[in-house]
Amino acid sequence: MTYRAPRLQTLVLTVVVAGMASALFAVSRPIQIMVDGQHVASDVPPVQGLSDKIYVPLRTVADALGALTLVQGDRIVVVRGHESLRLRVGDVHARFNGMPLTLKHAPFRVRGRVMIGLKAMANAFGMRATYNARTARVDIVTPGIGAAQSRPIPPPE
Repeated sequence: MTYRAPRLQTLVLTVVVAGMASALFAVSRPIQIMVDGQHVASDVPPVQGLSDKIYVPLRTVADALGALTLVQGDRIVVVRGHESLRLRVGDVHARFNGMPLTLKHAPFRVRGRVMIGLKAMANAFGMRATYNARTARVDIVTPGIGAAQSRPIPPPE
């Protein structure tokens, strides 16, 4: 087999594709988490899966919601008020307040952090959660907070 130098077209195409990819990475930004209008910092940002499914770091979001998170190996318990969520990494079967709950996607680890589906977390604790791909932002609104903010303010008399 003999070596053939790449054609000019191949080199130009390679440079263009590499330039576009590097520009895309330079412009992209990590997904931000907002809980009740407050920015929540995390060492592991949310992960976007297929079909815009978002997975958030469980402990980070739970702490922002005032919940207590206990981790023992692959078993995780999140307690918020009188509600508790028990789950295992890699298992779609969970328990919420002692009742069986099946998650669409099993929790997994990213750099040591347990990630859970945004919708699963929101549904379990009765919150409203949205993801805006254009702004790369997750918004979580707890009950009572969103209602108070959406009420019109009466004009001064």
